[in-house]
Amino acid sequence: MSPPPPAGHTEPTRVLIVDDQALLRGSFRVLVDTAPDLTAVGEASTGRAAIEQCHGCAPDVVLMDVRMPEMDGIEATRRICAAPELSAVRVLILTTFDLDAYVYGALRAGASGFVLKDMPPADLLAAIRVVAAGDALLAPGVTRRLIAEFARRPEPARPVSARLDQLTGREVEVLELIARGRSNGEIAEYLSISPATIKSHVGHLLAKLVARDRAQLVIAAYESGLVRAAAVER
Repeated sequence: MSPPPPAGHTEPTRVLIVDDQALLRGSFRVLVDTAPDLTAVGEASTGRAAIEQCHGCAPDVVLMDVRMPEMDGIEATRRICAAPELSAVRVLILTTFDLDAYVYGALRAGASGFVLKDMPPADLLAAIRVVAAGDALLAPGVTRRLIAEFARRPEPARPVSARLDQLTGREVEVLELIARGRSNGEIAEYLSISPATIKSHVGHLLAKLVARDRAQLVIAAYESGLVRAAAVER
C-alpha cells in the first residue's frame, strides 16, 4: 500500500501535448515530465485527435500546435473551449510563427495563452503553470497586436455590451487596465488598492462577462468598444 501524500500535496498539472511532429511531441513530453508539478498525460498529432484526447485523458492544459493536418489548432481550440464538459481545460497555443493572425484567431477561439516553440524550456514550463492557474499569458506586446487586429478586422460584436452595464465604476477601471496588458500587481499599484481587492474585482468581471480568463476579458473590452487601440498606444 503506497504511503499517503504529504500535507499540502497537490496533484501535478495534467498536460496534453499536440503537435504533428513526433520528435517535437516527444521532446515536449520529456520536458514536461522533468517538472515535479507537471505530468504529460497524452499526445495527439491532429486537432481532431486532440479533441478526442481531451475527453479521454482529462488534461488541465493543452499545449496546442497551430499548423496540423485534418484540423488545425485554432479550430481544435474553438471546439474544446466551446464544449461545456471541457470547461476546465485551458489551451496554450504553441507555434513557430509569431504572426498577428494566429494571436487573433487563437484568443478568439478561447485560448488562454500564446507562446513560441523556440522560447527557453524554463519559460515554457512557467507558461504552462500560468495558464493552469487560471490566468492568461498575455504580454503587453501581444495585447497591442490583438487590439490592432480588432481595429483592422471589425467583426460583429458579441453580446457583451449589455453586460457592461452590470459593472461598477471600479470594475470598469480594472477591465480597462487588464485590456492594456497590466498585471494584478500593476493595477493595484496604479489604483492604490490591495492586490487582494484587485483579485476580487477580476473574479467579479469573469462572472459578470461570462469569461473564461483574462484573455477573454481583453476581447470583451475591445469588442464592446469600451477600450480602443489608441488607448493602448498612449
